[in-house]
Amino acid sequence: MIPPITASRHNPHKQTLASICFALLVLLFRPLHAQTIDDGIMLADKTLCAGALYTHDSWDHYWEGNLERVNGNIGTITTQSITMAANYGVTSWFDAIVNVPYIWTNASKGVLHGQAGFQDLTLAAKFKAISIPVKQFGALRGIAVLSGTLPMTNYTPDLQPLSLGANSKTISGRTTLNFLGKRGLYVNGTAAYTFRGNVTLDRPYYFTNNQLYLSNEVAMPNQFNFGTSVGYRKNNLEIVGDYSQQQTRGGGDIRPQDTPFVSNRTNFSKAGATFKIPVPKLRNIQYWLLYSNTFQGRNVGQANTITTGLMYTLSFEKRAKP
Repeated sequence: MIPPITASRHNPHKQTLASICFALLVLLFRPLHAQTIDDGIMLADKTLCAGALYTHDSWDHYWEGNLERVNGNIGTITTQSITMAANYGVTSWFDAIVNVPYIWTNASKGVLHGQAGFQDLTLAAKFKAISIPVKQFGALRGIAVLSGTLPMTNYTPDLQPLSLGANSKTISGRTTLNFLGKRGLYVNGTAAYTFRGNVTLDRPYYFTNNQLYLSNEVAMPNQFNFGTSVGYRKNNLEIVGDYSQQQTRGGGDIRPQDTPFVSNRTNFSKAGATFKIPVPKLRNIQYWLLYSNTFQGRNVGQANTITTGLMYTLSFEKRAKP
């Protein structure tokens, strides 16, 4: 979940339209090979992959510790975002990635105001450590990723579950093993450990995990996550099913009849599917549709999440003159 200070009213529809128009500007470049932080795909040398993704996440049931419940005071919590994503293939073995999300939240009931604003800038360096041919069947890749996040605004982390996020600086190490068969078989496994920096509240005390702290600084527990995906990927068409888990190394539970706290233990299991489809007659542009459901968790919402958008490529490699 991507769970700022008075309520803000922005027009997300104009931003969505602008993002889509921006993605449609480039029409005549080499075929797209879009990739993300947690897959085993690398961009070609001197190639830019960029675009805009819209995400809609909503839930009305959630887990208070291990207890599944609803809360009529907040109704349905909805988090929406537009993320501008750019990946650049510096070399054939090194990609640089940047993501910039703008987020807005809303509760369907009660007196809590939704928040809106830029969340956390993500920067990542992705390295192809190994690439081993597997006879005539395909290739096995080993990928290493070093990534980090920096809050882009001084949003408050103390209005969960309507805060934009945790407002914590993070650094993460990830390893990924990927097999891509010549006939399209795609198998991916990935795991990451994230170190999270302390966050500061706008109050001089807080109570969590059955303890009162006379401080405005909150120690954030680190997190471990892993996932696997299996499907088909060939000729810019990708159809994949996936499963992932997050495990938080510490933190307390939501207190009965209370709101979530920024350092709560947030564990979850998700399952979903990804569809990446080339746009007809514009094969350099790829349409993304992703769905996931949080079917098990601790101190998180039982969320349904849909992501959709367009990605495109632009090659800066000089072609030889005839």
